[in-house]
Amino acid sequence: MEIPPRVRGMQDIFGEYQRYFTFLKKVARHEFRTNGFGRITTPILELKSLIEHSSGESSDIVKKELFDFTDKWGREVVLKPEGTPGVMRAYLESMREEPQPVYLYYIEPHFRYDRPQKGRYRQFHQVGAEIIGEEDPILDAKAMYTMQNILDGIGLKDSYTLKINSLWVPKEREKYLLELTSFFETRKHLLDETDLARLEKNPLRLLDSKNEDVKELLKIAPKMVDFLKKDSLEFYSKVKEYLDILGVKYEEDHTLVRGLDYYSHTVWEFVDGSGRTQDAFGGGGRYDGLAKSIGYKTEVPAVGFAFGAERLIEAMMDRGVKLKNKDQIHLYIMQLGDDAKKLSLPLNIEARRRGLNSLIGLGTPSIKVQLKKANKVGARFVLVIGIMEAKKWVCQLKDMEKGTQVEVPLSEVLDKVIAEVGESSLSFYHPTRDFIIEEPIIVVEEEVITSTVILP
Repeated sequence: MEIPPRVRGMQDIFGEYQRYFTFLKKVARHEFRTNGFGRITTPILELKSLIEHSSGESSDIVKKELFDFTDKWGREVVLKPEGTPGVMRAYLESMREEPQPVYLYYIEPHFRYDRPQKGRYRQFHQVGAEIIGEEDPILDAKAMYTMQNILDGIGLKDSYTLKINSLWVPKEREKYLLELTSFFETRKHLLDETDLARLEKNPLRLLDSKNEDVKELLKIAPKMVDFLKKDSLEFYSKVKEYLDILGVKYEEDHTLVRGLDYYSHTVWEFVDGSGRTQDAFGGGGRYDGLAKSIGYKTEVPAVGFAFGAERLIEAMMDRGVKLKNKDQIHLYIMQLGDDAKKLSLPLNIEARRRGLNSLIGLGTPSIKVQLKKANKVGARFVLVIGIMEAKKWVCQLKDMEKGTQVEVPLSEVLDKVIAEVGESSLSFYHPTRDFIIEEPIIVVEEEVITSTVILP
């Protein structure tokens, strides 16, 4: 029987790619935390109606890209294609009484039945955030500022352009859409099947067309900015003013609409300038009408954004961003015989306690095979305890970088290795260090009693 292959459009994340993914998550988490965001995790499964009502039934996500099925109870459910609808649902169910606005971020897998290509998978990961509960243009600017800091933090500074636009609110778009529809009605012969459907169901999506003829027509088509009403124009102007204050550079692109129906007011994208069809690192926008579209009684002001993690990782790798390998093995301990094994076990534990990344060649009796393993993991030093070394409490220490070998007493060998690799290379992190052990003061009739909280 053949081993079943990986499902098309999915990927296994390991090795060097996993190191870049871990680095991206750490940078993003740090940026979110320092900007007041708390983490949220929403279910992989959502009701299909949530996505239909949020993304729009005419969107490509709903029409072409959903992993949807009927569960055992007859409910239509989907693997979530994006994060925003689920976060808004969670907010409406559980967070309306919290101090507003609520800052939330997520780093999660999502699913779209899309054509697999470079940087685009059917299971992909989004690094995203939402600010819900207040309508203020400074929040839009803060969201873009946060995105810029993440891009710069992962080594992609100066490799992107921020494009922004305003979509106003649905009522204000009506006159513009009439003008845009009229313009393209007389030029239908230049539209392909996809754009003809857009013209009929949602003309605004023509601004996002990949058809070269349509792109040329858009240069002379009615411009959205010319139809901005006073309040929307003021909101958009303030967003740009705050971006200037924050030092965020941008370009205005009045054809930018994003791919989802729920956006209003500000929208934006960070693009790489490659000219490819898929050139966006990520984007976002304001979506005050989303809550009402999924069934809530009123609009809820909100703004958010998301990056495609795979897109960022491949950009980092293409640009040659180098990462420190904190998993590099400092010391590989090899042993031969029971006496040597008994010495190597506590030595390995002590090496790790002192900050050295150390491995031990257990389960492999042959020194030759153990040495191959040491070479394969890239160990800087190899420590060998044979039968004779165990009797004398010494070892043979091989410096794999310099190609030297010396005999060292076991009591001194760790000091020697640490001196060579350097204090800065040592790792003392352990998650239990994140616990805070408090000593609360309990006052009873003028007496002070100190009680220590002991962690289980």
